[in-house]
Amino acid sequence: MPTVYITAPPDAAKTLARTLVDEELAACVNMTEITAIYRWDGEIIEDDEVALLAKTTADRYQALADRVVELHPYEVPCIERFDEDDVFDGYAEWVADETSS
Repeated sequence: MPTVYITAPPDAAKTLARTLVDEELAACVNMTEITAIYRWDGEIIEDDEVALLAKTTADRYQALADRVVELHPYEVPCIERFDEDDVFDGYAEWVADETSS
């Protein structure tokens, strides 16, 4: 069961999270405010962002990633997949149920 780490600007994060859950691409998306410092086009940028942790299944990961790319306002969105080695069975079953039509 993967967790997908996504960053987004504050004005887009909630819509993105709700869409992923509404379209059954994620069972749950946790959101937390962060500050990002990064280099873009040769400049050091400091921005407020929101980190999203989307809980999904291996079968739904690619559709989730594709949808994030489609909806995300950044030219190059951060989308990182973390595969868990050990997940509580009941939680894994819930995620599977919530991401299947």
